[in-house]
Amino acid sequence: MKNILPLFLITLFISACSGNESGDKQAQLDKLLKQQAEIANQIRVLKSEMNSNEKDNTGIRLVSIQKVQSQEFRHFVEVQAKVDGDESISVSPRTQGTVTSILVKEGDRVSKGQVLATLDDQITRQSLAEVQVQYDFSKTIFDRQKNLWDQKIGSEIQYLTAKNNKESLEKRLGSINEQLDLTRVKSPVNGTIDNVGIKIGQSVMPGMAAMSVVNLTNLKVKGEVGESYAGKIKKGDDVILYFPDLQKEINSKVGFSAKGINTLNRTFNVEVPLTGNQEEFSPNMVVVMKIVDYKTDKAFILPVDLLQRSSDGYFVMVGNEESGKLIARKKIVTPGRTYNGQAEMVSGISEADQVIVTGYRDLNEGQELRTK
Repeated sequence: MKNILPLFLITLFISACSGNESGDKQAQLDKLLKQQAEIANQIRVLKSEMNSNEKDNTGIRLVSIQKVQSQEFRHFVEVQAKVDGDESISVSPRTQGTVTSILVKEGDRVSKGQVLATLDDQITRQSLAEVQVQYDFSKTIFDRQKNLWDQKIGSEIQYLTAKNNKESLEKRLGSINEQLDLTRVKSPVNGTIDNVGIKIGQSVMPGMAAMSVVNLTNLKVKGEVGESYAGKIKKGDDVILYFPDLQKEINSKVGFSAKGINTLNRTFNVEVPLTGNQEEFSPNMVVVMKIVDYKTDKAFILPVDLLQRSSDGYFVMVGNEESGKLIARKKIVTPGRTYNGQAEMVSGISEADQVIVTGYRDLNEGQELRTK
């Protein structure tokens, strides 16, 4: 009996907890169902108000109309491109050695042939000094021997030997001076130092990227266009270059359109020169290249949203003046190219048409209209 009582109390406690949990879930469900009913009622009210706004008290449909006018239409091919330069160069040392000085810093303007950094040249200079002494001595000997030879004094072999020694040392001096020049890291182009990748005391070698020099006076934009546009894009086509980072657009023209197709991604290269002040642009900057592949000066353009589809094809709703009333009529149209939400109408629309731009959904042909 003593063992049964504790077990009974434990069972009673668990049942009470389970009952409370079940009651909480039921309360949450009731609350959500109430919210659902309120939201459904609000939706019905809004739909009713929207439907009533499209009709006046007489049941006539309230709409907005827009007269069609001819205007210029341009279709663009958009591709992601980047800023590039013919003279954006990575400078590397021409010989192996240790950096002893760096004469420029990032952002400095440099000219072609300017020394940017120097490498350890102590051994080369010692060799140059030794050979220079030998050359000076051989030149003195040659000058004296030549004076004697001019006076018909001495043998020809003595004169030729002195001459050969001098010329041999001249070539050796030239070779050592060339080796000395190799210890100078020079800029191959005019431009601006974009990056310095070496430090004093660092060992470098040919092929190692030491610095980057960018010529910002000859930048262009390069992009890859799909093969399907190969016959449509040519040199001289209008282009809009949009720079997302700068929030800026520039008008330009295609400077080069490649004939070869890349077999890996089935694209061809297109290049567009940058005009104006180029200092605000940087190599590898992202650009959206918008190339005009179709343009007409006179076209009837409508928003794509106005086009509806039936078994007869595409149509738009227009308002016609009939017996002093504005009546809704369906007009079959043939859309052409579309761009940025606008469609060119190839046929079916004339300048006299009044296209319904609001209230055209679920509009019946022949229904009387009134403009807002």
